[in-house]
Amino acid sequence: QVQLVESGGGLVQAGGSLRLSCAASGRIFSINTMGWYRQAPGKQRELVAAITSGGSTNYADSVKGRFTISRDNAKKSGYLQMNSLKPEDTAVYYCNAGVVVSNTPYAFATTWGQGTQVTVSS
Repeated sequence: QVQLVESGGGLVQAGGSLRLSCAASGRIFSINTMGWYRQAPGKQRELVAAITSGGSTNYADSVKGRFTISRDNAKKSGYLQMNSLKPEDTAVYYCNAGVVVSNTPYAFATTWGQGTQVTVSS
């Protein structure tokens, strides 16, 4: 019922920038926390950044000062601006959202996007 679609991934040289977008659609009453995760080959999925509905953010230490997470509640969308990219940022990036599907009765769903590949060449 709820879908998240990521876009904006691609191939970039080290030091470059990319902006990822995540658009939510379907039956949505509101969206709580939105987050970006990434998974590199042979590694576990890790949290990159998250933002609450009120705009509070947190970041993995490895991306602090380089990545910025934001959201547009009216558009039901989230964004990840990635600057000063490094080869170690190469991974599939996934959008995650805690979605309130219905307020009455209360129904909540944690939803994942399909992922978008980010490749940073040295």
